[in-house]
Amino acid sequence: MSLADTLATFQASASQCDCLIANAHRTDAAGVALLPALDQRQITVAAFLNLFVSWETFLEESLAILMAGSPTISGRRPVRYVSPLTIEAARRLVIGVQRYFDYGNHEHVRKIVSMYFEDGYPFEPHLSAISTDLSDLRTLRNASAHITSTTRAALEALAQRILSTPRPGIELYSLLTTIDPRSPLGNTVFAELREKLLVVAGLVANG
Repeated sequence: MSLADTLATFQASASQCDCLIANAHRTDAAGVALLPALDQRQITVAAFLNLFVSWETFLEESLAILMAGSPTISGRRPVRYVSPLTIEAARRLVIGVQRYFDYGNHEHVRKIVSMYFEDGYPFEPHLSAISTDLSDLRTLRNASAHITSTTRAALEALAQRILSTPRPGIELYSLLTTIDPRSPLGNTVFAELREKLLVVAGLVANG
């Protein structure tokens, strides 16, 4: 798979996540929701998880492709500090002696790209620019995977920071579908994060 294919796959996945959420909230001619609220919540959270996994996959694939020597879409070749012979060898190099590499941890990804590419190019400075958003994304992901006192407290703290008001007991679905007051386009929290990931993915892939 080329870097262009990898970007296109992520873009298509993000679009599919949008469709899932839109379809979950469809109404009939009278404005009555076609699906019950429980289904809307579950589909929306599932769509968010799909987006998170797709972002991880984009990072994994693009990192391996560039490590193996492919250029960016624009034709520029990053200066590499490693030279794996194949994409599969590049993946193994990233994993090292661990059982797996956590692409959802952006700090780990930033360390890897700075070790393997000069100035972290083409991943940097773009990952650093959305570092806070990537931290927020991970907080949301943790809340979707398991609700504990720790993840609930983190979710409530995130909601208060985004919405500028305490939201005790807020659910992940509610936060994802709330209009983000920081968004100049009036996007929901989900849509705002999705747009930032799409922009950064495009900048990385095009170099």
